Amino acid sequence: METMKVAMYYNNNDVRIEEQPIPEIQEDEFLLKVKSSGICGSDVMEWYRIKKAPRVLGHEVAGEIVKIGSKVKKFKTGDRVFVTHHVPCNTCRFCLNGNYTLCETLHSTNFYPGGFAEYIRIPPINVDRGTFLLPDEISYDEGTFIEPLGCIVRGFRIADFKPAKTVLIIGSGIAGLLAIKLAKVLGSSKIFATDINDYRVSMAKKMGADTAINAREDIYKIIRRENDGRLADYVILCTGALSAAEQSFKLVEPGGTLLLFAPTKPGDKISLELFDIWNKQIKIVSTYAAAGLDLLEAIELIRSKKVIVEDMITHRLSLEDAQRGFQLVAEADKSIKVILKP
Repeated sequence: METMKVAMYYNNNDVRIEEQPIPEIQEDEFLLKVKSSGICGSDVMEWYRIKKAPRVLGHEVAGEIVKIGSKVKKFKTGDRVFVTHHVPCNTCRFCLNGNYTLCETLHSTNFYPGGFAEYIRIPPINVDRGTFLLPDEISYDEGTFIEPLGCIVRGFRIADFKPAKTVLIIGSGIAGLLAIKLAKVLGSSKIFATDINDYRVSMAKKMGADTAINAREDIYKIIRRENDGRLADYVILCTGALSAAEQSFKLVEPGGTLLLFAPTKPGDKISLELFDIWNKQIKIVSTYAAAGLDLLEAIELIRSKKVIVEDMITHRLSLEDAQRGFQLVAEADKSIKVILKP
């Protein structure tokens, strides 16, 4: 029996290189050789991940089809593809109303064993509606951005984003920086970004923010000073920090929209002045994951170089260095995109 290496997650400080059998595929599945696999911020959310440990994580995956079942007609061996782990059923009431990421099927699908492995088996439902050919213009490394950018694309759609408006992105990690880039492409009149980390503040400026602010400063005062006395028409919360969540409600311009992008821990609570929210007539929306249309848009944005992602890659590591990769992402210091190369 042929074996492969996987990075088995136990906790953020315990990621072990182990051996597993290379998965056997059925006639309606294919085997993917993983070429690039990004470490997502959600991969290091211990409160979320540790309850299912030990597990092979990794869902930002691009690779090459190396073995294919006899019933798979849409793809062939040698195809360069991006594969998403979450796919909807397309028939439930949520899907039929366009709320694909509320679909129970989408929340239950995955590939096996996970993207931090040399090979993964792609199940039939993911073959059918979760596999996308990589255009020649997109490298495997760039392919790892399709899923996170798709999530941002969906968030902007949910927020009903309009051009010529001001945007504030709170939290300048990978999601925040992608939000900056997309806001710029979609015609935002002014982009503000914050983070508590000076390196990420500088990256926010480099990636297109008009004003990048250390979150320890008086954000309210700075935005009003730089924005003709007004706050932000759109506020996008890209961090799970409770202080940032509480702050986000106060930074939306009357009539504006708050997009809750990053999750907080279950049970976390903040104090809100309901009269202020009512009086300002702000819209509060939330988003989760990405569906097919979002991913197709993300692919085209990357292919056309409207959203450049190469400049966000700070580390390319071997699978054997997965532990270091997880620590880099968990520390959220001088790293942005960390990619494992099995």
